[in-house]
Amino acid sequence: MLEYDETEPISIEKYGKKLIGMTFADVCDQDDIKKSNIVRETADYEIKHENKKRKGGLGEIIEERYFHYQSNNDARPDFDKAGVELKVTPYKQNKNGSFSAKERLILTMIDYFKVVDEDFEKSHMWQKSKLILLVYYLYQKEIKNRLDYKIGHVNLFTPPEEDIKIIRQDFEVIKRKIKDGRAYELSEADTLYLGAAPKAATSKNRRKQPFSDELAKPRAFSFKTSYMTYVLNNYIIPGKNTYESIIKEKTEESFEDYVINRIDKYRDYTINELCNKFEIQYKESKPKNLEAMLTYRMLGIKGNHAEEFEKANIVIKTIRIQNNNKIKENMSFPTFKFKELIEEEWDDSTFGNYLRETKFLFVVYKFDANNELRLKGCQFWNIPYNDLEQEVRIVWEKTKQLLKDGLKIEVRNGRNHNNLPKASENRVCHVRPHGKNANDTYELPDGRMFPKQCFWLNNSYILSQLDKQFIE
Repeated sequence: MLEYDETEPISIEKYGKKLIGMTFADVCDQDDIKKSNIVRETADYEIKHENKKRKGGLGEIIEERYFHYQSNNDARPDFDKAGVELKVTPYKQNKNGSFSAKERLILTMIDYFKVVDEDFEKSHMWQKSKLILLVYYLYQKEIKNRLDYKIGHVNLFTPPEEDIKIIRQDFEVIKRKIKDGRAYELSEADTLYLGAAPKAATSKNRRKQPFSDELAKPRAFSFKTSYMTYVLNNYIIPGKNTYESIIKEKTEESFEDYVINRIDKYRDYTINELCNKFEIQYKESKPKNLEAMLTYRMLGIKGNHAEEFEKANIVIKTIRIQNNNKIKENMSFPTFKFKELIEEEWDDSTFGNYLRETKFLFVVYKFDANNELRLKGCQFWNIPYNDLEQEVRIVWEKTKQLLKDGLKIEVRNGRNHNNLPKASENRVCHVRPHGKNANDTYELPDGRMFPKQCFWLNNSYILSQLDKQFIE
């Protein structure tokens, strides 16, 4: 006899909440569950599910040892009679005490041949994601046996109406790319909340697509890590305050069009005029994030966080165009640790994943005849697939190899010179310092200390990616 009503979502959730505070080992140790006929493997059950390479291992424990149903690959939701899908997913505590999702939430594989004929509301993806029982467990790096992870939250979740609108738009973006025969170019940065995540046993796996002979990576619909972090902090953990929303009223515009049109209202305003308009005052030197602050104010946000940007992992980048239609600054990214980079593989590298998963809002200013910056507008951008997987990859792999071989460093005229990739060597990106000063260092693999470095996108490349209206 089941201890919950398999036709009632609330009953399933209520029973699921008894998991809170338990480890996966605790679930396996329950005597009554050990007698269950549902479990296919009784010998060495814990050992087999402890294996981190076993896909869905922790989810299987919850399904079989707690809810007493057979784990399967059925297309229907796990609790079919209630329309509830079960998802077991990790979260982590950050150094500042805040919580974030550890990874994206995989929903279901994308069938390139079927999805192009599906409507959103009747799609396989939406049937598996419109009502989810989320079982969050706390990932802790120091815990070596994953059965010792503790379950922290269990909640039913359905995306709110304002999120569903954007998820539907994301679904259509993914479907359109497949219809255009470009499934091989799919990227998580194409969309806002719903991503097309790589999902294969190895990085070399490929499958056919319907409108092109080019083979594509297997991918799955997923809720992005940024979206799952927002879900955790604003829908799951009690007592949290949500960020302000950009869209506060019903609109037929897409989210991206809405943002662009809001900012376009202030086209040709100078920085000073915008500061006066939004009553931003500063003494002497201006704040480093001034232009980002102004962007939020133009979008009607009082603080420096927007709900939709947090959910979609949208990063604001200010672009300043000179009088001669050139860009002076290259675009920097977070510094990388030399010893960590050489342990990575490109397909799961920190920098590669950052570009794969991040959408940027370029807010463009241009110097006028009086050398004042005037707002010209904005555009959403994510790095094109070929630029990432070819040009950026070349720079990343060369950097890794140089670090492994031993970086060549020469001091000339009191300055360090090295053989890391230069801007002149690659159309898209390069590597150079990004520390506070020469004494701001990380340890090289050979033990030497060296100034912190980061990957930069070339200023000429950024210029080539801007809408023509900004440089005419």
